[in-house]
Amino acid sequence: MTGDQWQRWGAAAHRALYGPDGFYRRPGPGPAGHFRTSVHASPLFARAVAALLRQVAEGLGSPASIDLVDVGAGRGELLTAVLELYEGPGTVRPYAVELADRPPGLDPRIDWRASLPAGVTGLLFANEWLDNVPLDLAEAGGDGTLRYVEVAPDGRERPGAALTEADATWAARWWPAAAPGERVELGAPRDAAWAAARGALDRGLAVAVDYAHTRAGRPPYGTLTGFRAGREVAPVPDGGCDLTAHVALDACAGPGARLLPQREALRALGVSAARPPLALASADPAEYVRALSRASQAAELLDPAGLGAFTWLAEAVSAPLPPALAAPA
Repeated sequence: MTGDQWQRWGAAAHRALYGPDGFYRRPGPGPAGHFRTSVHASPLFARAVAALLRQVAEGLGSPASIDLVDVGAGRGELLTAVLELYEGPGTVRPYAVELADRPPGLDPRIDWRASLPAGVTGLLFANEWLDNVPLDLAEAGGDGTLRYVEVAPDGRERPGAALTEADATWAARWWPAAAPGERVELGAPRDAAWAAARGALDRGLAVAVDYAHTRAGRPPYGTLTGFRAGREVAPVPDGGCDLTAHVALDACAGPGARLLPQREALRALGVSAARPPLALASADPAEYVRALSRASQAAELLDPAGLGAFTWLAEAVSAPLPPALAAPA
């Protein structure tokens, strides 16, 4: 194996995910064919996003049009559903930000693009996007010095150079006191990606949704893993699997941001796992069955051991936080 095949994890993951033959550039079903997100779990998630968009529009004074930007849009599933469900002020202008090619047959109203639009007035929503922004890994040596972890295309690893001053500063602030053998996932690229996404807003709300952790509870050996065809696999940067790591959302958050569990956010947006009353079974059996199905789907979205454990990062720009996401008085 030649030396130039060894790379820091960030560069290797970027090539494996977003290079010409990368995981997210390949034709086919896209992320839905490999892992289950809240978008794919139930239409109740899109209904909640539609309700949030309505609150954002009302908070902006009910403009004639309202932007909805889906960052990391997959195959456009969330935007397609929200366009069907939205009941609120203004005409929705939908933007899908995604490096993969535009899917055939997608609603022609959706503006499909590889980069963020500018001057957004409305809602920018990023569901399971930041966890796929590549980052470097560092491991503490016997003397406690953090060194970059280098990786080969077959997944083999070796220690590399000591951290740059910028990465060492980030680690000291956001992921301190790594013991020998422990790992740090250096989140500065995610901080920058989120700052750029938030910066696309002129007025409105930016929301990132991801598996996350905070400074008080960083995982000592990191969270990097792979997914292929619905199964968790070893994180090998060969383009054949998703590469994902949980997000230090507290490091991404700007002043005035709010972090809250997905189950709390969705409940505030009308998602309920309450079972329908038994009386409905005799009065309208078909509706009772549909209501049971909705309750089951809601339970999956709210499950604190599953999708409900996601964290929402909500940041308002030149606007108030909508009622559903505002902190209790």
